Amino acid sequence: MSDQLWPAPAKLNLLLHITGQREDGYHTLQTVFQFLNYGDTLQISVANHATITLTGSPDSVVMTDDLVYRAAHLLQRSAHCILGADIQLQKKIPLGAGLGGGSSDAATCLVALNYLWKLNLTTLQLAEIGLQLGADVPVFIHGHAAFAEGVGEKLSAISLDEPWFLVLIPAVEVSTREIFSHPQLTRACSAFKICDLSQQQWDNVCTPVVVDLYPEVAQAIEIIGKFSPAKMSGTGASVFARFDRKVEAEQALREISLQYLPENAKLFLAQGLNVSPLHAFLNKCG
Repeated sequence: MSDQLWPAPAKLNLLLHITGQREDGYHTLQTVFQFLNYGDTLQISVANHATITLTGSPDSVVMTDDLVYRAAHLLQRSAHCILGADIQLQKKIPLGAGLGGGSSDAATCLVALNYLWKLNLTTLQLAEIGLQLGADVPVFIHGHAAFAEGVGEKLSAISLDEPWFLVLIPAVEVSTREIFSHPQLTRACSAFKICDLSQQQWDNVCTPVVVDLYPEVAQAIEIIGKFSPAKMSGTGASVFARFDRKVEAEQALREISLQYLPENAKLFLAQGLNVSPLHAFLNKCG
């Protein structure tokens, strides 16, 4: 399996509400995660020594700070594994895009190395390890669309429609820390019960703060909104719109590409998925 490309899919936050803030500073939230058939990939070769190497990390990230590198070392220590790995990361998801790229990369690294190193850790054990790397990592490890609470780690699997999403990523990196520390951020949303979820209520409370700080995101919402209601994923910068029919999404993609696409912005079309491409791949591996 060392020559295979392990998928690290992007995700969308279809809603994001903040319900409070804990004494340790972390925010409690409610969100809905769905995966996309679009993302990064990892190619991993097992080494018969303990060294772990990583290539392909973004230039702006020190390798030892990269979540993939940290995930590999954390798993190695947690499982007392004497093996190592040579990891090649191929990035498609930009940093600061609100698509979970770093978290997904880390989750794929954990799942892949658990398989390749034959550690036989359970999904729950991997998720506990992943949570040490970030609140979004467990949903990628569990691999199913989910309603999330707490800091994002309390997951309830849900089944959603699997529509097409047009995603526009302006050429700006949004700082999650900056958004969550902003004094104007709404932190007292009424909590939903999972049985009460209605898509008419799905919004993102971070949007007003982000569009005020980042005019590029406001522009992206305006552009996408010409074709279908536009929403922001996570703390941005990605903006997306839902289409029930692929042909309509493709038409919007063409028109935006020809007439409206801002300089250096990224635009792509992907399908929403309830089962992560990572887990579909793992099931094929046996």
